[in-house]
Amino acid sequence: MFMRSSRFILGFAAFAALVLTAPPLHSQKVGIFDGHQDVGTVLHAGGVEFDAAQNTYTVAASGWDMWAAIDDFHFAWKKVSGDAAISARISFVGDGHFHRKALLMIRQNLNLDSKAAYIAQHADGVTALQFRETNGGDLHEIVSNVPSPRTVKIVKRGEYVYMLVAGADGKLHPSGAAIKLSLAGDYYIGIGFCSHDENVVKKAVFRGAKLEQLKPAAGEPVLVSTLESVEVETTFRNVEYAVAAHFEAPNWTRDGKAFIFNQEGTIRRLEVGGKEPTVINTAPLNKCNNDHGISPDGQWLAVSSQSADEQGSRVYLVPIGGGTPKLVTKTGGSYWHGWAPDGKTLVFEARRGDQAPIFSISTDGSNEIRLTTAPGHDDGPDYSPDGTYVYFNSDRTGRMQIWRMKPDGSGQEQVVFSETNDWFPHISPDGQWFVYLSYDKSVTGHPPNKDVELRLMSLKDKKTTVLATLFGGQGTMNVPSWSPDSKKVAFVSYELLPEEDLAVK
Repeated sequence: MFMRSSRFILGFAAFAALVLTAPPLHSQKVGIFDGHQDVGTVLHAGGVEFDAAQNTYTVAASGWDMWAAIDDFHFAWKKVSGDAAISARISFVGDGHFHRKALLMIRQNLNLDSKAAYIAQHADGVTALQFRETNGGDLHEIVSNVPSPRTVKIVKRGEYVYMLVAGADGKLHPSGAAIKLSLAGDYYIGIGFCSHDENVVKKAVFRGAKLEQLKPAAGEPVLVSTLESVEVETTFRNVEYAVAAHFEAPNWTRDGKAFIFNQEGTIRRLEVGGKEPTVINTAPLNKCNNDHGISPDGQWLAVSSQSADEQGSRVYLVPIGGGTPKLVTKTGGSYWHGWAPDGKTLVFEARRGDQAPIFSISTDGSNEIRLTTAPGHDDGPDYSPDGTYVYFNSDRTGRMQIWRMKPDGSGQEQVVFSETNDWFPHISPDGQWFVYLSYDKSVTGHPPNKDVELRLMSLKDKKTTVLATLFGGQGTMNVPSWSPDSKKVAFVSYELLPEEDLAVK
């Protein structure tokens, strides 16, 4: 994966300065913080001014950037243990680089490459949860779909860190950006600033900063579902939609303009950049599940739904804009997964007694053919874009792994050999990659609410990389979700958040 070169390449002066010793610690207390200091290689000293009457902190700093394995910034901190959160309203003073960043930060130590998670609000309004999962590791980010939020809050509970944002209503809501970050013992929490220019000092103001030592959450957690997209080249993640509700399994429309997913038995459409989804009419089907997808010509939607006469899930075709469903599979226990490139054939996983084989069927409901006969569970079939192969997952070797076969079921061969349990392979439209979902080897089936990875394999050299780590599983990526240009993958991540963290002042 390649990083943004404008953020990654150090100027000569900053590079040479890496050999300098760290700036001294400013140990004096400032407001709610126990100390403050420059972190990383900062050519011009920063500082903090606290106005008790206005409850504002003005942080001044230079610094090259907060990126890759290097953080250069000024940090006002408090050393804590257990669970904690910090919130503030942020504004920028004067002009400067549009990528200068005001920060709400959680950090293992004060080294420039420390394990960390922080909200970075950029001067141009972009607001992201940025994180480094290991000391010395590369930085990753999840960008919020709320630009320049009125208030931001970062929360650490257990091993999870998440971001809350407030819009015009002034209430904090889940941003959808959440990660797992294991911190050992005491850690640092506070505010910071980076000018994104090692040669100048700029300022940001933090109003109403509140640092909380959190008590154990009370009551049942609330599920938050987040539709995200991840860039294949950079692994940058973007929140497309987040809500305190349960939805699953995004498709990306063939024209790239919208996402389709299932929620509460309905199929919904969300325009890219849209605020709220609309329901696609599939009446009388009202028990649609997470196995649905779009025809190659973009005109039809295959849905899997519990039938009115309770025969179990069957596969139907519905016009992409909604309309009367047309039954394809007559037998219950059928779950759609793939559409042949010529638009004439579907592949689906079926429950037939104690077996779970893969079938193909013509879109008019004729010519149903069983493609796999191995004992165990076969699932997630999806065609390659040239129609040469059907990729699928199978546990026939004792662990769920990725396989492929010819469309007539011949030539079945394993293509991923891993120590994880791997599900739902989906091939990019350009035929260069496939993405799949990986569970730990101890996990049976594809349950929800697990730590999982989206993995990417190059079909050219068979090398595998991790696109994203997240809390999810069932519903994350059951069906094809590539963007039409093969540059991004859509998926759903989940959070289980305390009720007290939702929609609060």
